[in-house]
Amino acid sequence: MYLRKRKKKMKYDEIFARSFSRQDQRRFGYGALVACFIVTCCLCTVFKPYLGPLPVSNLRLTLIDGFKMVMISQRATKPLESYVEIEETKQICNTTKQRSDTCEMKGDVRIQGNTSTIFVLSSHGKNASWTIKPYARKGDISAMESVTNFTIKVIQEKVESMPTCTKTHNVPVIVFSVGGYAGNNFHAFTDVIIPLYETSREFNREVKFLVANKRSGWTRKFQEVLDKLSRYEIIDIDQGNEVHCFPSMIVGLRKDAGKELYTNSVKDFTRFLRSSYSLERSTAIQLTNDSTKKPRLLIVSRKKTRTFTNVKDVVHAAQDIGFEVVVAEMNANLTQVSRLVNSCDVMMGVHGAGITNMIFLPENGVLIQVVPIGNMDWIANTYFGVPSATMGLKYLEYKINKMESTLIEKYSLNHQVFMDPISIQKKGWDPYKSIYLDKQNVMLNVTRFKDTLSKALELLHL
Repeated sequence: MYLRKRKKKMKYDEIFARSFSRQDQRRFGYGALVACFIVTCCLCTVFKPYLGPLPVSNLRLTLIDGFKMVMISQRATKPLESYVEIEETKQICNTTKQRSDTCEMKGDVRIQGNTSTIFVLSSHGKNASWTIKPYARKGDISAMESVTNFTIKVIQEKVESMPTCTKTHNVPVIVFSVGGYAGNNFHAFTDVIIPLYETSREFNREVKFLVANKRSGWTRKFQEVLDKLSRYEIIDIDQGNEVHCFPSMIVGLRKDAGKELYTNSVKDFTRFLRSSYSLERSTAIQLTNDSTKKPRLLIVSRKKTRTFTNVKDVVHAAQDIGFEVVVAEMNANLTQVSRLVNSCDVMMGVHGAGITNMIFLPENGVLIQVVPIGNMDWIANTYFGVPSATMGLKYLEYKINKMESTLIEKYSLNHQVFMDPISIQKKGWDPYKSIYLDKQNVMLNVTRFKDTLSKALELLHL
């Protein structure tokens, strides 16, 4: 049967082929090709409105519950729900940094002040909890002792287990402590203000600050800076038993490096400070051979310890070589201090928190750090030498000799205080601090110190 049909088809093909000449067959083939093209075009025109990509869910990757990767379908047409109804809560904690731990959470986040507890609602994973101290000096046991320990609790899918909100906020919050050493001007900047600047700038002032271990007068001292970083009043979490609810929260301040007075862009930070305090000078005086204006030298004085005992002699020496001299003690009024420092071209002082205010000097200004006896080379360079260079300042260091230290009045020259400061350091911070920081003043050898003043003057020349 199959062979019969096959033969019949072949015969039909032969008859069909004979019905046309070769030229006719070629014309027929071309015509068929054109007809197919026309039909295809017509079909495309008719069905064009219906052609397009098939509808698919727009997927996004989200980090949830300690870096767990979860695919979540995002529906563009569905309005964003109130944060207290969001089931998914993103949370990322980073404990790998040298100086600070941070946790970032988005979703239903609630903080109860009187228990120092943060509650996070999650639909993934199990109930869990961990602790964090929001202060950027985590390796320092002494500093961290006075910092509140916050507990973060993850509650799985049980809203009724969360404390009821008494205050609801519609902007993010940053939780940090001003405990530790934040009462010291140097540590206030390097442990709190600079890390706060780095952590909060991305929010463009649309962020609230929630502070633990709040010190009397601390916010008053840094009010101008805080106002530039947030347009909201600071919240003292230690007061009252309110339950504050936020759409997102950062606990702890970002500080990546172990460097002091450091941020990713120190010059941006000093420009930010000049803006915060409306400081006029961005660059120091540039002297020429025919300059008539005198550069200003600020001598940072101290009342209790590490004072200049012959400050009048130093003033006269500086005036003799061409400086206009100002002597002042640094105080808690940063508006006044910042304007005074910014008006000067050179700043000098004995190692201590007061010379932290070099951050207000105009660029290309000069810092002279007077380093007392006591093997302080490393701390002097780390705290002020290296940071001053990143701020665009010129740095000079004057190391006093034994005869310029008032310790000579209490100890003989062959005493271990002079001969072996490292042995004092090994006894601990308190014995070391008691001798070299609390009981030592400085009487500068003016003749010797004049060389350093002359170098400072040279650095101000073009």
